[in-house]
Amino acid sequence: MKMISDKAVFFIFLQEKYAEAKNMTSKSVLKLWKEKGLIDYINNMYEQYHTERIENAIMDIDEKLLGK
Repeated sequence: MKMISDKAVFFIFLQEKYAEAKNMTSKSVLKLWKEKGLIDYINNMYEQYHTERIENAIMDIDEKLLGK
């Protein structure tokens, strides 16, 4: 049995929290992040995101989506 990594678990958690905050579905959030090329960025931010408030990660992702 293959175990899912902590990074993957956190990615899913962040995806669900982002969807909840934006009144979206998790599926539509993943689609948006893929379209905007944010998947690698979000994965690379794991060390920072998982040690801060989840709201900070959501704000950072929003800034990236707006091109800031």
